[in-house]
Amino acid sequence: MLIAAYAIGARDAFVYVRAEYPLAIVRLEKALADARKAGILGQSVLGSGFACDIRIKAGAGAFVCGEETALIESLEGSRGMPRLKPPFPAEKGYLNKPSNINNVETFANVAWIILNGGAKFAAMGTENSKGTKVFALTGKIRRGGLVEIPMGLTLREVIFGIGGGIRDGKRFKAVQMGGPSGGCIPESLLDTRIDYKELGATGAIMGSGGMVVMDETTCMVNMAKFFLDFTARESCGKCVHCRIGTRRLHEILTRITEGRGKEGDVELLEELCRGIKDGALCGLGQTAPNPVLTTIRYFRDEYDAHICERRCPAGECAALRKFWIDPAKCKGCGACARKCPVKAISGEPRSPYAIDSAKCIGCGSCEGACKFGAVSRV
Repeated sequence: MLIAAYAIGARDAFVYVRAEYPLAIVRLEKALADARKAGILGQSVLGSGFACDIRIKAGAGAFVCGEETALIESLEGSRGMPRLKPPFPAEKGYLNKPSNINNVETFANVAWIILNGGAKFAAMGTENSKGTKVFALTGKIRRGGLVEIPMGLTLREVIFGIGGGIRDGKRFKAVQMGGPSGGCIPESLLDTRIDYKELGATGAIMGSGGMVVMDETTCMVNMAKFFLDFTARESCGKCVHCRIGTRRLHEILTRITEGRGKEGDVELLEELCRGIKDGALCGLGQTAPNPVLTTIRYFRDEYDAHICERRCPAGECAALRKFWIDPAKCKGCGACARKCPVKAISGEPRSPYAIDSAKCIGCGSCEGACKFGAVSRV
């Protein structure tokens, strides 16, 4: 950031951090104090006469402040809501002055490039995407965490190589890329290279570097609903398409996962997604439909099963799942009956128990209580 400030003649710099990350703020404050003590920040950086200081702004936790103009509004003490562009921040940014805004990861690359040379940085990655990228590898994976990789590795190399594959012997189903506004990529595209162009072609985005791995027990309709719940809540409400459109998407997805889906719902979802993408003011609304569009594109059969058959293939949607006890495996211990909150299980000790499907609410308590694997999902 100091290099960027020196290049453009800026005297003031800010690090914007969500207030929910207090440990990060404490560590940054110590780093800035150490830098001032060492003469790296202040009225004369390293005795050069160039003055610059860095301050921390603890944001109120709005996801929309990932959009640069919303971040500027928050810095200025206003509610974080995007501005119309142009003018762009480079012309009229913080306090209406020309401003340079970048992700911390971008700034972090600057010093490395200066020290090692642009050619060495460009030697990593692909033709369209140079250098490295940090990903948060999480979900149904054996080894999760933050990983920095050269651009151009395939999803398979990251998930099954670095991440060690899927845990608990389950089968890989999809990976959600790019944070809450990212898209879901299926098993058939695991050999997609990680660069901006190839990921974009799948309907996903690089985004903030989120990489959520899902296995066969994940319902893709429910997953789309989960992300839409987040983006609908985080919409700043400035534009109608995002404020209302994301709510309508979430409502339709909720109906489908609760067994109340209707013929034409999928087409309605697609129409709404196109409208939101075209009409939203900022990147939050423009990318919010990605989880819906990609799950429809690659997992349309799951939507059809929910709507037409009132069935969740993954057995995750509680309203659409029922349970059955295999008499051959049941030991008659009664653990399942004791756990059932609606008394849908009956039987005699040391004899096979049975579930009344009319009473069953699909909560899964019986499955968790059974130590013999006798309870299975219908």
